[in-house]
Amino acid sequence: MIVDGPELRIGGRPVGPGAPCLIAAEAGSAHGGELGRGLELVDAAAEAGADAVKFQIIFADEIVHPRTGTIRLPGGETPIYERFKALERDRAFFEALKERAEKRGLLFFASVFGPRSARMLRSLNPPAVKIASPELNHFPLLAEVGGWGLPVILSTGVSTLGDIERALAYCPKAVLLHCLTAYPAPEAQYNLRLLESLRAVFGRPTGVSDHSLDPLLVPALSAALGGCLVEKHLTLKRRGGGLDDPIALEPPAFAGMVRGIRELERAGPREALAVLKERYGRERVEEVLGDGVKRLAPAEAGFYESTRRSLHAAGDIEAGERITAERLCIVRSERNLRPGLGPEHLGQVLGAAAARRIPDGEGIRWEDLLLRG
Repeated sequence: MIVDGPELRIGGRPVGPGAPCLIAAEAGSAHGGELGRGLELVDAAAEAGADAVKFQIIFADEIVHPRTGTIRLPGGETPIYERFKALERDRAFFEALKERAEKRGLLFFASVFGPRSARMLRSLNPPAVKIASPELNHFPLLAEVGGWGLPVILSTGVSTLGDIERALAYCPKAVLLHCLTAYPAPEAQYNLRLLESLRAVFGRPTGVSDHSLDPLLVPALSAALGGCLVEKHLTLKRRGGGLDDPIALEPPAFAGMVRGIRELERAGPREALAVLKERYGRERVEEVLGDGVKRLAPAEAGFYESTRRSLHAAGDIEAGERITAERLCIVRSERNLRPGLGPEHLGQVLGAAAARRIPDGEGIRWEDLLLRG
């Protein structure tokens, strides 16, 4: 069933054409593992006028392999497995954040990255679940969350139309968030007319997950184009040491973004576009709007294989050994590990014998396998 417009609701709130844009403060992991800071983020989101606050439920093994090494983030080279490991928290941590959010009148949901984080979120009875762009091809995860009957918010950075179509097969109640998988994301490459294109192709509500540095340009333009949901990173301090803090908005800037979006919503799409062209310049706005053709943006094209999920060895697999679920992990390769086959090939890989020794962490490819006849 294709869900469009106000038929889709998040926490009782209509999402789609004719409804006000839902503004989500992406608190992510900006809490740094400290509950007090997480509660401050919830309060900051409420005071800034957000409709929802979103966190990330992180278990390192669900995202990257221990041998992933360092990756380049806005804050510099980062030992990513170790950083993710340090951000792992139990259910009580997120339950406290949800209770504070609901007390402040906010919707609470989270990004999940694998079965364990998904089931933790599900136990909290959220109104929706978020899937980040790198998990768009994590089909076992999509099957899990798509079966809950809840809205699934799918980010579509570093993806093709075919990738989106395959993901939607698992998620009958989906909102598509156009996204650029680059940190920071250059506004000029956003191609925001894709919001209209994706709605036309897939019949789903569309919005934007914005990683650009300007507090208003991309969010306000997306709302003017009928975007039903805007997600933007929130932090207490941009130098707070969080993974996404350097590209996040501090509370005053986030509040300014919310005010700007609401003012332009009241003005209507035509007037909003005129105001933004006057403020930013017609040429710059047209560049951000783009042509609406789905393609990998230059800033993200080099990450297509390494950022998405693939099948990797969980421990050394010896030549001739049958590959079991315990010997596999579905992770992001990043730049130091060889990408493997996509998760859509999981059924063919399970039970196959290794044609050679596959070292711990290496991506599993066809040449590594003796397939069953």
